Amino acid sequence: MTAAAQEEDLRAEARRCMEASAPRDPRFHLLRAASGWSLLAADGSQLFDADPALVARLRAATTGEEIGAVLAAAGLAGPPRIDDTPLDPPPVHALSLAVAQKCNLGCGYCYAQQGDFGGPAKSMPVETALRSVEMLVGRAEPGARTTLAFLGGEPLVARDVLRAATLHAKELGERRGVNVSFSITTNGTLLTADDGDFFEEHGFAVTVSLDGPRAVHDLLRPDRRGRGSYDRILANVRPLLARQRKMQVSARVTVTPRNLGLRETLREFVAEGFYSVGFSPMLASSGGNGEMQAADLETMLGEMIGCGREYERRTARGERFPFANLVNALREIEKGTHRPYPCGAGAGYLGVSADGELSACHRFVGDSGGAMGSVAGGVDRGRQIAWLTDRHVHRQEPCASCWARYMCGGGCHHEAIRRGRPACDYIRGWLHHCLEVYLRLPRRRFEEAAPAAERIGTG
Repeated sequence: MTAAAQEEDLRAEARRCMEASAPRDPRFHLLRAASGWSLLAADGSQLFDADPALVARLRAATTGEEIGAVLAAAGLAGPPRIDDTPLDPPPVHALSLAVAQKCNLGCGYCYAQQGDFGGPAKSMPVETALRSVEMLVGRAEPGARTTLAFLGGEPLVARDVLRAATLHAKELGERRGVNVSFSITTNGTLLTADDGDFFEEHGFAVTVSLDGPRAVHDLLRPDRRGRGSYDRILANVRPLLARQRKMQVSARVTVTPRNLGLRETLREFVAEGFYSVGFSPMLASSGGNGEMQAADLETMLGEMIGCGREYERRTARGERFPFANLVNALREIEKGTHRPYPCGAGAGYLGVSADGELSACHRFVGDSGGAMGSVAGGVDRGRQIAWLTDRHVHRQEPCASCWARYMCGGGCHHEAIRRGRPACDYIRGWLHHCLEVYLRLPRRRFEEAAPAAERIGTG
């Protein structure tokens, strides 16, 4: 098949998945596999084999009451697992520290407005970082699992703060019997061999922001003088890739209308030896730069499906193929994950600004809409309760009518607040594809090829 024919085939498959996943009733979703029909019950994210008679009755039902009667007769009705009650604020188990609200790159789409979040460039004082560690680890119960993440801007601009916080968290965790894991998201331009030693020693999950092969990456992620950054990043990252044992080095690709060749990107980064490779569409950016539109999302879905096909081929041969989006989705389907929120933002996970202000997550640094108190004064429980009430998926639209609401949780809070939900068709189409892959794969085959769970701590 020619490249043009492959692209058209993937676009057609993307349209099929979008059409097949369009919501008909919020309580269930039907899928057809080679072995027959399956039904996903939204409540509990449970998959069942569905005999043709049940499928026919569901298709013939024209009202919500009739559908409810068919589901009840099939034993698929009962008290809801998720009600309208918001989550009680849990203990904080993960913090992301914006140790540097500044960056040496000039990415036009950056949600953090090129790293400074719209304010003066600044670094976090060491005292604020240590106090954040005390808040996270010092208040955790013995045996608890916690995560300390470093973001920015570019966190390696404040390497001394990062290292001081890591060492303090490790020492305090060992003393109190609290497990602490570490992660960093970096543009890779400032990585050194010594950083690699430090990350390996402390078992960091290292995520490197890369937007594709050299030409497209340099177009999207230039430095402040407009020069490309790809060669410098790969030269810095390759020594870490060669020695990753305790640390895990992953690539994260922000997808815009200008870098939609995901299959090529995935092949190149897997060949480089990244532990996992994941894609995320740009849905809400600073000034609207690089935001994905409906046609772009359809193209992206086709490319994601193409990546998924390659995953199936490699997995069938017993190879490990670390396509993070699909691997993580298959894990969640296997577990029957169902949730009223998309992540732990504003609950067990909070962001910390360079000034020590707490926010719902790292994206809300400097945004009063996500303010959650301060490291010095503690979590503002009133704001947290209001957040968990307002952001519950049952209070979001058009989530109430969607079968996928407990799988996606309503989508990223920051993106939804900034831009709404322009990607629902894409998300449903992708979940439909993932469910089909799950039904095709031999049970647990994907677990053998899967990278370890991400340790950013936002779940």
